[in-house]
Amino acid sequence: MVQLYNLHPFGSQQVVPCKLEPERFCGGGRDALFVAAGCKVEAFSVAGQELCQPRCTFSTLGRVLHLAYSEAGDYLVAIEEKNKATFLRAYVNWRSKRTENSRVCIRMVGHNVEAPFSKTFRDQMSIVEMPLSEAPLCISCCPVKGDLLVGCTNKLVLFSLKYQIINEELSVLDFERSLIIHVDNIIPVEISFCVGYVAVMSDLEVLILKLESNPKNGERVKHHLHKANTPMKQTEGISNETSQLEPDDFVICQKPMELLGEKSQHSGVSVTLESTGIADENLKYFHIQHLLYRRFTPDISSYVLTDDVKLHSLQLLPIYHSGSLTSDGKSLSQEKELLSLFCFFSLPHVGYLYMVVKSVELMSVYQYPEKSQQAVLTPQFLHVITSNNLQCYTVRCSAATAREEDPYMDTTLKACPPVSMDVCALRIQLFIGLKAICHFKNHIILLTKADPEAIPERRESPKRLLSRKDASAKVRTPPVAEAGWNLYIVNTISPMQLYKEMVDYSNTYRTVKTQSCIHLLSEAHLLVRAALMDASQLEPAEKAELLEAFKESCGHLGDCYSRLDTQHSHLTLPYYKMSGLSIAEVLARVDWTVEDGSQKYERGLIFYINHSLYENLDEELSEELAAKVVQMFHAAEPKQLPHILCSPSMKNTNPLTAMSYLKKLDTSGFSSILVTLTKAAMALKMGDLDMYRDEMKSHSEMKLVCGFILEPRLLIQQWKGQTVPTELTFHLKETQPGLLVAAVLGLQKNDKIGIEEADSFFKVLCGKDEDLIPQLLIDFWEAQLVACLPDVVLQELFFKLTSQYIWRLSKRQHPDTTPLRTSEDLINACSHYGLIYPWVHVLISSDSLADKNYTEDLSKLQSLICGPSFDIASIIPFLEPLSEDTIAGLSVHVLCRTRLKEYEQCIDTLLERCPEALIPYASHELKEENRALWWKKLLPELCQKIKCGGEKYQLYLSSLKETLSIIAVELELRDFLNVLPEDGTAAFFLPYLLYCSRKKSLT
Repeated sequence: MVQLYNLHPFGSQQVVPCKLEPERFCGGGRDALFVAAGCKVEAFSVAGQELCQPRCTFSTLGRVLHLAYSEAGDYLVAIEEKNKATFLRAYVNWRSKRTENSRVCIRMVGHNVEAPFSKTFRDQMSIVEMPLSEAPLCISCCPVKGDLLVGCTNKLVLFSLKYQIINEELSVLDFERSLIIHVDNIIPVEISFCVGYVAVMSDLEVLILKLESNPKNGERVKHHLHKANTPMKQTEGISNETSQLEPDDFVICQKPMELLGEKSQHSGVSVTLESTGIADENLKYFHIQHLLYRRFTPDISSYVLTDDVKLHSLQLLPIYHSGSLTSDGKSLSQEKELLSLFCFFSLPHVGYLYMVVKSVELMSVYQYPEKSQQAVLTPQFLHVITSNNLQCYTVRCSAATAREEDPYMDTTLKACPPVSMDVCALRIQLFIGLKAICHFKNHIILLTKADPEAIPERRESPKRLLSRKDASAKVRTPPVAEAGWNLYIVNTISPMQLYKEMVDYSNTYRTVKTQSCIHLLSEAHLLVRAALMDASQLEPAEKAELLEAFKESCGHLGDCYSRLDTQHSHLTLPYYKMSGLSIAEVLARVDWTVEDGSQKYERGLIFYINHSLYENLDEELSEELAAKVVQMFHAAEPKQLPHILCSPSMKNTNPLTAMSYLKKLDTSGFSSILVTLTKAAMALKMGDLDMYRDEMKSHSEMKLVCGFILEPRLLIQQWKGQTVPTELTFHLKETQPGLLVAAVLGLQKNDKIGIEEADSFFKVLCGKDEDLIPQLLIDFWEAQLVACLPDVVLQELFFKLTSQYIWRLSKRQHPDTTPLRTSEDLINACSHYGLIYPWVHVLISSDSLADKNYTEDLSKLQSLICGPSFDIASIIPFLEPLSEDTIAGLSVHVLCRTRLKEYEQCIDTLLERCPEALIPYASHELKEENRALWWKKLLPELCQKIKCGGEKYQLYLSSLKETLSIIAVELELRDFLNVLPEDGTAAFFLPYLLYCSRKKSLT
């Protein structure tokens, strides 16, 4: 369906001062317009709104049949006819032609230009002759690379654009015939070529191909590189009997067909590549990818087969980025990046627009009210001419490109009007006798000619009219004077001017609340989006104005979707986001007037406010606006009210008003825990501690933790990138720190808060800088170990805890708050905290420590080292602050060395520092493969210590007796004798020797 708006896309109009009646014309580049008449081509310079001035005139070999201009290379190419022969010629360096009689250089394609002629080539126009074995029928220039594609009967010839380097100062434009594409069963009427994409059109068929340059399986370029398929039988579906009949008696029409993608290989059209060039291998094409084949059937319902039921206006339209802009508006890169490619072709009454990059799909179908003669597609519009009308239709190219370019399109972040949206006709402008149209930049070139009426010579019989040989009625033109003609340049108005007109026009639908308002504003949005697609063509001021209009259009669309109760009301959110409007600015656009005593809030607005308040936008609403939001959600979405009140943007909400609404929710079946916690937060805000305590006591601690998981912002809020604890959090820190730690642990377990974020939160809560770790954070780390969270890196958590235990032990630093768990609690609740070895208790008992907190930190550290999961090697470098001069430091060092199996060093240390712990140590550690250390290490060392005497003689003596008792049990008599010292007293060792000798008989 095509909607019609009476807008004004066409601005000023001027007449091209041609001397002869134009037969062919084309435009392009910055300002070039070429008009061919007879054997001459007139070049005009088109600048501004009112200036069209002749630039130069040059002669052609014959009458021009086709004309095309390439911006890449700045050359004009023409198919010319002379004496019933056709020629293909390219006009290069035409800007240097000053007068019609200026000298012209004519050379053959591929002809090497010698250096002595360099000055001549620089200062005069060159004509490049391109001979072909068959007559050229149509031509197309690649808008990106400037390569030339020529259509001949059953084949296409590709000429690659290249430059002959004459010297350092001069290079001459030239062509190389690099590829022939053999296309059987299609005689091209029009072709279009763009960066390897080829579109071929006959009277009723369209074929789109992609030439691929990457070789597969090491193929080399040879003649007939790739044959696409085998042609289908022409007589498919037709009996042999029918095929024998005379063509004058029947018209054979094949079925209409549309084949997309790989299926188009089965169209019956055979495609073969033949390489002819000797240029760089990287530029050659090796393979063909079929994209689209479409065949139409002529309408014979009126028993008249007319010649004008044919396809026309084939066009490939690229949309690309050509580099970002610098501050002075200059492009950083001249290389164009192709974003999307579109193909348009048309029947007399219907036009078809396809997207052909990545996926091939029909985007839009254009139904014309009158029979069309020609059409041109631009990124913004489709311009169609009939005999008396210039029509302007909207296109969906920018919408399709936006989706190809941005993966976040159609999410809560970004939106774009759909490709499937109905197209509309912006304007149908009267022009009498329209014959041809072309387009470049913001100029539409129109040829008009007031033809006298064509009078049919006689009415033919239906049977004769169906004959293929006489497919159209003969006409007789009465002998009248030559008809008048004109060549017009119609300037399209700027996108900004048309955008403003569309917005003004949309206001007529605003009060009615219809889809027409959304449709027209969507058209305005796409118009601005299309203008922004190629930033290199915009001045900085123009781009800034378009960007501002883009945001404004997003705001208008947000308004529409927020006020209309449609299935797409969720689009309110991305459009308002793209508009850059704040929540307060959006609320200021809301009509708060009450109709019939009841206020109705549409889904789109509720959806936007709800999501925006969830996203912590660092925007603080005033008390008045916050009250309106609370009222809105109480009326429309009461279930979301507790979540809304927890948003940092709503901190100015009146707690009395909020409490009155929350109390009405108690009996509504909503989450009572969440409502309770929200009421408790409001009670704290009001300073009513009794009400706060009553609310908090109404549920168990576990249920309260579940409530915090439902709404983390009751505890933690983000404001301007910073973690901010709430008033409720500060109160829990003082009164229920265990509940607070459990709640944050629950948030982490449910992925509501990250590890680093949780650490930062506790530091901010306790007012500590980055270097000081509060006890509450250590409590949280210990709780993480107890909970065994799967996403926690154990060794990292061990490092955090042990480094803090060591730091506080070395500094004799007291915890800033009472720890929530003792070492005994942790050992009983967590497998990572191991039972402390018995000899450690003996070691510690040798030093009386009055400080309980000190002993707790020491016990937790010792328990972690004794645990099964701890990596001892990782902590050794951090033990330096903990001196071995203290018993606490000694116990930790000996524990770590023991875990590293450095038993001999530990025995030496205990012999010197704490002999009373030696035997408990050896009994616990010297087992199995370490058993030999009893007689190899411990016995000799004790004997040596006893010889020296001293204060600890009795301790060493008792340790020696214990050692001998163990050795007597472990060794045989002979081995026992061998390990005894030679200078010992026999009477001392005799009891142990007797036990060892009797051991076997006793067993």
